[in-house]
Amino acid sequence: MTETSTNDDATDRRLRLLIGLVVVAALITTAGWVLYLLHNPGPLPAPWALALLSVAVVAANRLKVSVRIRSSLDGTTWGEVPVLVGLVLFPAPWVVLCSVAGVTALKIFARQGSLKTVFAAAKEALTASAAGLVFLVAGVRPDMLEPSFAPLAIVAALAAFTLVDNVVFVPVMAVNTQTSVRLAALKNSKRKLLGFLGQLAASLLVAGLLAAEANMLLLLVVPLVVACMHLWQSRSARTREERESWQRLAKATDELNAVDLTQVLHAATTRAAQIFSAAEATIDVTAGGARRTVRATESHVLTDGPLLTAPPQRDEKSVDLVAHDGGMRVGVLRLGFGGAVRLTEVEQYKLRTFASAVCTAIRNAQAYAELARIAAENEYAATHDPLTGLANRRRLYEHAGDLYQSTDQAGLFALLLIDLNHFKEVNDTLGHAAGDDVLREVAGRLSDAAAEGDLVARLGGDEFAVLMTGLPTPALATHRATSMLTSLDASIEVEGMQITVDAAGGIALAAGSGGVEELMRRADIAMYQAKRTGEPTAIYVHARDTADLERLMLTGDLRRAVAEHEFAVEFQPIVDLGSGEVVSAEALARWRHPAQGSLTPVQFLETVERSGQLPAFADAVLEQSLIAMQTWREAGFDLPVAVNVSPRSLLDPKFPATVLARLARHDVPANRLTLELAETLTISQLDVVERALAELRNAGVRLAIDDFGTGVSSLSVLSRIPVHQLKIDREFVAAVETSAEASAVIRTTVDLARNLHLTVVAEGVESEPQRRALWELGCLAGQGHLFARPYSAARFLAALQRGSGGRPGVLAAALHDAGAVVRMPVRRAGGTGRSSLPHLPA
Repeated sequence: MTETSTNDDATDRRLRLLIGLVVVAALITTAGWVLYLLHNPGPLPAPWALALLSVAVVAANRLKVSVRIRSSLDGTTWGEVPVLVGLVLFPAPWVVLCSVAGVTALKIFARQGSLKTVFAAAKEALTASAAGLVFLVAGVRPDMLEPSFAPLAIVAALAAFTLVDNVVFVPVMAVNTQTSVRLAALKNSKRKLLGFLGQLAASLLVAGLLAAEANMLLLLVVPLVVACMHLWQSRSARTREERESWQRLAKATDELNAVDLTQVLHAATTRAAQIFSAAEATIDVTAGGARRTVRATESHVLTDGPLLTAPPQRDEKSVDLVAHDGGMRVGVLRLGFGGAVRLTEVEQYKLRTFASAVCTAIRNAQAYAELARIAAENEYAATHDPLTGLANRRRLYEHAGDLYQSTDQAGLFALLLIDLNHFKEVNDTLGHAAGDDVLREVAGRLSDAAAEGDLVARLGGDEFAVLMTGLPTPALATHRATSMLTSLDASIEVEGMQITVDAAGGIALAAGSGGVEELMRRADIAMYQAKRTGEPTAIYVHARDTADLERLMLTGDLRRAVAEHEFAVEFQPIVDLGSGEVVSAEALARWRHPAQGSLTPVQFLETVERSGQLPAFADAVLEQSLIAMQTWREAGFDLPVAVNVSPRSLLDPKFPATVLARLARHDVPANRLTLELAETLTISQLDVVERALAELRNAGVRLAIDDFGTGVSSLSVLSRIPVHQLKIDREFVAAVETSAEASAVIRTTVDLARNLHLTVVAEGVESEPQRRALWELGCLAGQGHLFARPYSAARFLAALQRGSGGRPGVLAAALHDAGAVVRMPVRRAGGTGRSSLPHLPA
């Protein structure tokens, strides 16, 4: 409010100064005319004629084509006509005095205030004097009885009148509207161009009739002509103003098509002041998170800050910001004109239209801001650990990948992998809440100890990593790592107890490591080396790497194996334990190595994962599996296939799209594919792969947990991944007949799956007693050498067609026929009628 008062006071002072200068100039000019009369005495014009001229001035100035500027009405009048005609009939001093008298009387009668009255009288004195001087210089002798017709003098006098009017009025208008003199002059000249032409025509017409000594009755036609010209000029001016106003509204609407709320509010307020010729416009945003007030003139923003609840001003026009469809009110638009203003019906409609556009723009900007905020939160959550706020595994991999690709990296970089020793004891003794406190404290200390530019991450559980950058020498990596681990030496107070954190760190230099995965592997090897030796840190040394030469040789052969299709897929049937019917198949990859023979995934998968060839390998396995499915389906056996997937594949953001594209290419429904995940997934891996698994599951792909029960976090994994199937590890199946513990694990798994509406498959079924025991425990499906070994796709189809006991698609006799009493599961609707196992891809 102080700023507004200061600005208003400054504007008022400048305005009064300008008006004062105009009045002084008018007084000097009037005094000059008085002196002129004293030195050039002549016959006094008839009083009635002077009175008639004054009345004509009043009447002409009443005919005004008005344009509102803020709270003032301004426009063109016909006041020049009586002045120019009067100069033909009377001496210039008397014309000036009559003009001033007429304008003064008009302003007093209209009660426009002393300041406006004085300014109007002074301006009239200056403009009439300019026209009179032109007539004097041109030598035109005024005469009521024999007036002369001087068209050039009339044109020059009108031009002088208009020029002085602009010189006097434009600066005052610029100060009053707080715009530049150039813009004010431009607006004024556009508005008065038609008026100039009309006044010139009327002046020439009257002067011509008087000079021609025409019938005086013809002068009665002059008011009618002037009235028609006035109506035409008024209509033209209104039409032009309306057109320009709607054009400004359309342009303003285009400017509102922005997504930044500040840009929208600033454009809306400045354009509102311009469109409605207001002194200032204010928008109060009352809905959404950004409650703010923005105030602006048509040229610049005055204030932008928190919402102000100022009382409405008396002469203020306001409209609610509501869209055409109703809906929520987002705020209010207030227009201040600096005085009393009455908006026309068209202006009111225009104001409502503009308010609706502003409302829509604000709502769109707020929605975009909310979406951007949610996206930023999701992006942050996707790359940061929710417990500690550190970067997570994904962010670490991305940053390390960027460093590998960077060509202007200053110095070396290395990875420090940190594992907290005996942290499980903290969780077991004090509970997970205390363990979380410890992890947060460790995260804080590592962040504080990290050098500028280092990235500290939590990989999951009690495992942390630090990507150390800008290392001038390799030796500095060990020094920096030691400093970071030293920061953990001080005890941590948890629930009143002092806990000492012991940690081991492994360091791997990026130079020569070949990639992020290999860098992580080397740091992991170094960390376990530190644990074995009892040292706080150890740096990776190639000679200590436990990987054998055979693995290194396989790494070199991988690219050739992918290019020459040395990877093959075999399929092992999954059988309904009760009926012996084949209900699904599991795809098992094999590497037909030209020198080492057939290699199983146990022998080569780790090498594939660390070589960078995993995407091509996974794609080849999936492609062969889908081709096999098509072949079987064409032969009458529509069986789903389960394919093992590496957690590292799920780290690839392109993996879900690749799988779905392959399914679409082969016209295979998504629910006919099951992806088997290792149950030994760590929680840190789950943080990264959850999004990929959700995308696949939402598309219809089924998920299974392989080797269920062997990991340390079975229920944790199951609660995080919404799977369809559990696979019981072969170790439990092998001991089902002899071990009560194994039977209990299987029974618990079956009960858990039943409660969660999941299917269960037992792996490694080798004998009929195992099959029967599993069936009696409620397990409905199994796979193993009892039914078939892994086959190629063609041999698998031949086995299906051959069947057992004359029944295609069946690989074992039904348990029902053996006469044993077995516990039968509840059949699901839609079964085949031959199998007691619910359809796996339901």
